[in-house]
Amino acid sequence: MTVDIAIILIPFIMAAFIPIFYRQLSKRLIGWFVLVIPVSLFLLLTTYIPRVSSGQTLSNTYEWIPSFNINFTTYIDGLSLIFSLLITGVGSLVILYSIFYLSKKESLHHFYCYLLLFMGAMLGVVFSDHLMVLYAFWELTSVSSFLLIAFWHHRKASRAGARKSMTITVSGGVAMLVGFLMLYVMSGTFSIREIIANIDRISDHTLFVPALILVLLGAFTKSAQFPFHIWLPDAMEAPTPVSAYLHSATMVKAGIYLVARFTPVFGGEIVWFWAVTGVGLITLFWGSFNAVKQVDLKALLAFSTVSQLGLIMSLLGLGSVAIHLGYSSETVIYTQAAFAAIFHLVNHSTFKGALFMMVGIVDHEIGTRDIRRLGGLIRILPLTFTVALIGSFSMAGLPPFNGFLSKEMFFTATLKITELDIFSLDSMGVLIPVVAWVASIFTFVYCLIIVGQTFFGKISPDILEKNPHEAPIGMLISPFILIGFVVGIFFFPNLLGHYILQPAMASIYPTFPSTEEMTPHISAWHGLNTELYMTIGVVLIGVTLYFLLKRWKPIYRIFPQKLSFNVLYERVIGFGENFSERATKRYMTGSLTHYFIYIYMAFVIIAAGVFFMTDSFEWNTKNNAAVESFELILVFVMIFAAIAILFSNSRITTVLLNGVLGFSVAFFFVVFRAPDLALTQLVVESVTTALFLLCFKYLPDLKPEKSTKRVKFTNGVISLLVGATVSVIGLAVMNYDKFESISTYFEDAYNLAGGKNIVNTILGDFRAFDTMLEVVVLFIAGLGVYALIKLKAKKGDADIEN
Repeated sequence: MTVDIAIILIPFIMAAFIPIFYRQLSKRLIGWFVLVIPVSLFLLLTTYIPRVSSGQTLSNTYEWIPSFNINFTTYIDGLSLIFSLLITGVGSLVILYSIFYLSKKESLHHFYCYLLLFMGAMLGVVFSDHLMVLYAFWELTSVSSFLLIAFWHHRKASRAGARKSMTITVSGGVAMLVGFLMLYVMSGTFSIREIIANIDRISDHTLFVPALILVLLGAFTKSAQFPFHIWLPDAMEAPTPVSAYLHSATMVKAGIYLVARFTPVFGGEIVWFWAVTGVGLITLFWGSFNAVKQVDLKALLAFSTVSQLGLIMSLLGLGSVAIHLGYSSETVIYTQAAFAAIFHLVNHSTFKGALFMMVGIVDHEIGTRDIRRLGGLIRILPLTFTVALIGSFSMAGLPPFNGFLSKEMFFTATLKITELDIFSLDSMGVLIPVVAWVASIFTFVYCLIIVGQTFFGKISPDILEKNPHEAPIGMLISPFILIGFVVGIFFFPNLLGHYILQPAMASIYPTFPSTEEMTPHISAWHGLNTELYMTIGVVLIGVTLYFLLKRWKPIYRIFPQKLSFNVLYERVIGFGENFSERATKRYMTGSLTHYFIYIYMAFVIIAAGVFFMTDSFEWNTKNNAAVESFELILVFVMIFAAIAILFSNSRITTVLLNGVLGFSVAFFFVVFRAPDLALTQLVVESVTTALFLLCFKYLPDLKPEKSTKRVKFTNGVISLLVGATVSVIGLAVMNYDKFESISTYFEDAYNLAGGKNIVNTILGDFRAFDTMLEVVVLFIAGLGVYALIKLKAKKGDADIEN
């Protein structure tokens, strides 16, 4: 096993051991035990930085399902390295924070097990080169995040938020899977690198744009882009460490990763530019606009995350224009938008992770996150205030914090795009910097709300009654490390740019000859330019709007709650549940007669429909053997027995007539020289007939069925249709030669299975394998029944003790 594959598997392996060994570890130690894993992985990944920054890429393949060309191929380049460092680095700080945040009364072994599952799934996403393997890990992130969001499952809101997040992200994932399959149809490979290498061959395919849209659906739903953003605020019901990890640094960044990874594939298509840029800008504005009206600090941060994700997404869209234009000295300037996206991706993980931890401290020590009940906390939580101040002002884009640098680059990218005329941007292009600027104003406003309304002003009397105090040092270590990066990156940004960001640009623009041209020198001062004037305008207008907040905040009441996306989602889900319930009641009637009607009609429609649509019926009697008289006698006996059963009023008579049918089939096997089948049929028919007679002896008398003529007529028609369909199929397959016969596979039965009789080898090999699987299913069902019995027994014992 190679090191990079081991990096993915180690979290899964340790997650499997936690439920086994957690009883041997005290609840105080289990967090420290788990902390070793992400820290070790982070340190291991840092050793890749020199090689990756020098232009190397590392790839290893482990054959998984070679018959279907599905291999576990890992690929470490600049882009995957950035995400893996964030996954393990922020994951380490989150686990350290959770050790002091979570109560020892919590089910900690479950929490850390889910967290490691998610960590491994995210590492699998960013390291996978195979589309199907990537999809498997992608959906595993949705499942593990569902478990984390619903960790406090006794809360109704937690369960609802987990269901909503899983419903939306998994739906997008299924759309993405269809897009991946389309890419395979076009390129003939599941490898992302091979698809990129052959992009010129597939870009004109009719499935190219549909695949593009479907892949974007997966990215947009996972990264909470408008209008799929509604799951992210509800997911804030999870514990704060989960929010700090999933919703600021990892899960929501999976969609960003997908867009960045597939920019070399789809970036040359104009639809990609407008979709990614447009959706990103709308999300940026809508998230920042809605964040201002929130009164819960975590809800505010949730909408701010939506907004910041939209900013990063729009930058990736703006950067894709360079691929559309092709490499030249004039177009390379547009690659700096993608550089700003990756730069802000890192910056956002630092300041947003710190802010979530800050909110967790406020909630943990004060007992509320409601802004209306907070105020004056700077006196009680001075260290927490420092985290809030640095994190919020970095998010607002103020110096001397890293958010200022990437925000200025964002303004530069939006201004540069207006210089293009190939997209008819003379009218719509002006909206791009305008929307970016207006959204930044709202961003500045909600950042002031976080700091001003939480830490300044008067302290609420009910807070003083609870004896609040500063958080323990253990809860402050992680956020202070993050804000240390916030400040450090501002003063030394080019270390990050050269060793981390520049290799990622080679992943986004693999056909461009030089990454140094695409990597600008990052500095805090560029003179008195338009970007600086835009920042000054953001600050002045933002401060004004903050102090006039009470006067203009009623504008949010204009938007009717009934037309919100949450209400639309609830109505769609409610309609689906009601429709499913009504539809189920229509066909789940409890009547075996109805169920047989559904089965037989489906069979007739599908089988007969295929014959009709494909014109497949061919009946050639030239090579048929002559029908003997005793064969006709057997046929007429079977017809007589079958018709007589319908009019029988006695169970004994019905069983005997059914036996006549079975024994007649056995005689046909004798006639057609299949004595082994005839013997099997005779034994089975004898046993079943005897069992029928034995059972019916103890049943009450058979009452005549009260069926209307209409019901009998319907049943008769269905019977005739089924019989006719089976007869037609039997006649058609006798001389059907449009497809190669599967019997050729079994001709070498002796060498393949060691048996000279093909039927026996089929029964011995395939039927035995099928039986083994059935036994496994029964074994699993038995374990389930045993577990339920044991749980019920324990509950009964507990009730007796109580």
